[in-house]
Amino acid sequence: MEILWVLMALVMLGFVLLPYMRRKRGVIEQVPPGHPDAADPANYGFVRQEQLDVRLPGPDQDLLDVLDVVQRTQDYRAASQLLAGTEKEGELRWQRVQAFAGAAALELQQRPGGVGETPGGQWLRVWRTEAPKDPGGAAVHAEFLVQQAWRTSTPGTDEFRIIMEEAKEACGQAALLAPGDPVPYIIELAVARGLAYSQPEFEKLWLKILDRAPNHMGAHLAALHYWCEKWHGSRELAMSFAEAAAARAPRGSLLAGLPLFAVFEHMPEVNLVQGFYQSEVVTKAIHGALHAVQSARSDDPVQAHVRHLLLFFLVRCERWAEAMHQLVHIDGHVGALPWTLSDDPAAEFALYRALAVAGYEANGGSPATLLH
Repeated sequence: MEILWVLMALVMLGFVLLPYMRRKRGVIEQVPPGHPDAADPANYGFVRQEQLDVRLPGPDQDLLDVLDVVQRTQDYRAASQLLAGTEKEGELRWQRVQAFAGAAALELQQRPGGVGETPGGQWLRVWRTEAPKDPGGAAVHAEFLVQQAWRTSTPGTDEFRIIMEEAKEACGQAALLAPGDPVPYIIELAVARGLAYSQPEFEKLWLKILDRAPNHMGAHLAALHYWCEKWHGSRELAMSFAEAAAARAPRGSLLAGLPLFAVFEHMPEVNLVQGFYQSEVVTKAIHGALHAVQSARSDDPVQAHVRHLLLFFLVRCERWAEAMHQLVHIDGHVGALPWTLSDDPAAEFALYRALAVAGYEANGGSPATLLH
């Protein structure tokens, strides 16, 4: 077990050393028994690191197929049709709007355009020009502007404020085109954080979302950022917001997992003290998140987000069997917290997965004993 303690310390230090060694040295050939690299993820049916999909938290083949068509042909119409057929109040529409906006933003970053060169993401510009009253295109454009502000400028600067003001106007236009759709208001939550809305202003915006989709997990995750200590709230306000949402969550809702995200947002910078992960607040938050994923619909698109964060905490708590159970459900996709905070989400996820496998096997587990 000593090697696991050493590796856990490395994980808690933020992967300063081990990922660097992996990148510089490639595959480690000589490893002691019980070391994560001694366990082959393929033995459990897990996807190899180089094949992990960093775009989404979980499977959405319809979205991936349409993204492929749009980016290959630079024709927006398939995206428009997909969003038109996606339920307004559900979680899936919000995730798909984010994905299309992110794809356009990444294209523009990779191909900013120049003399005689078409900039990336041109299909989104054409979409807005040719179909200005399409609510899907309006929502994607608003989210694109929000992502551009965070990607290309620094909060507090004039450039950041200018882009955010433009995003705020785009949110308003999108809302007018789709009166019952909560997505434009959910997008504005990031604007509220960036432009430092006052708490009464934020509450007014939040009520518009609650009127349309009171149990929308994605909206609650976006709102939680505003109440966090690093933005416009505090640890107490964030936990209060998360716990109130969890308390009123209907059966089958993933809102019971929201306190775990609040805990994650306020983790101490240095947390090598194992007692932190055994504390009542962490234990209670993990219990709520486990209950949430167990009672939620199997096809709930936000379930993967909760399971990814559960994996992170369960590994740190050395609850190996429960961590392995999360892997059974989420392996293959890594586009979620906490992995997306890393420069190499696949490598970060793979290390936690390896720790889970090593801990599981060190305590008598094997592929034959893992329940799928």
